[in-house]
Amino acid sequence: MKRKPAVSGQFYPSSPSGLTEQVRGYIHKDALKEEVIGVVSPHAGLMYSGAVAGAVFSKIKFPHTFILIGPNHTGFGSPVSIMLSGEWLMPTGELKINEDLARKVKKKSDIIEEDTLAHTMEHSLEVQLPFILYYSSDVKIVPVVMMGESLETCRWTGEAIADAIKESGDSVSIVASSDMSHYVTDSTARSKDKKAIDKILALDPEGLYNTVRKEGISMCGFMPVTTMLFAAKKLGARKAELVKYVTSGEVSGDYDYVVGYAGLIVK
Repeated sequence: MKRKPAVSGQFYPSSPSGLTEQVRGYIHKDALKEEVIGVVSPHAGLMYSGAVAGAVFSKIKFPHTFILIGPNHTGFGSPVSIMLSGEWLMPTGELKINEDLARKVKKKSDIIEEDTLAHTMEHSLEVQLPFILYYSSDVKIVPVVMMGESLETCRWTGEAIADAIKESGDSVSIVASSDMSHYVTDSTARSKDKKAIDKILALDPEGLYNTVRKEGISMCGFMPVTTMLFAAKKLGARKAELVKYVTSGEVSGDYDYVVGYAGLIVK
């Protein structure tokens, strides 16, 4: 299957030159690049979240494969949906799925199901691809989207991903796609988001999950981030770092009704 862009011309420019130029504006050319196990990267329109995503992808040494985990906003498909084959098309190129690794991931857990419908109109992974393609069209991807609110789903999926990575022997980084607080004041977003970010920095998946639920933090990708943390810990992660945090108010000028965006790396 050749998966076509769902939000081209909406979340980012539809022309190759326009998209390349916008992404270039968010890239930090002099950033020190590091090997990472996982990252957290936002998925809003690039005018709002591109500066954060650009800062994150600028800092990492690219692996052979990115496992992309995002929230399922559409409600279509299975609770944990993986694409096992095909290519994802973008204005600036295409990225092939690492079929061998994708099948290994699926085999490791019964809750992970092959499902292309869940990915057809979902934007949370697509918005990562302009930054990946800016650097490389040779890297491969494994797309996974999640819905529901079960901690055990995060644990089982994360551990399955970690086991598959170990078995594959490939160099792999896990991208957890998430925005932070939605449609609150700037001060509320910053206060609530700090509580979630602190749990990510502590490499505490259970703590993140429980904090988001307890504090009512409208972090749309808390399941993917919790999943990434479970996988990263099993893969030996020792440290996390906040790369950049902004709110949409810094772009729109409206500080009464913002969305927060955080970029982190886990190594």
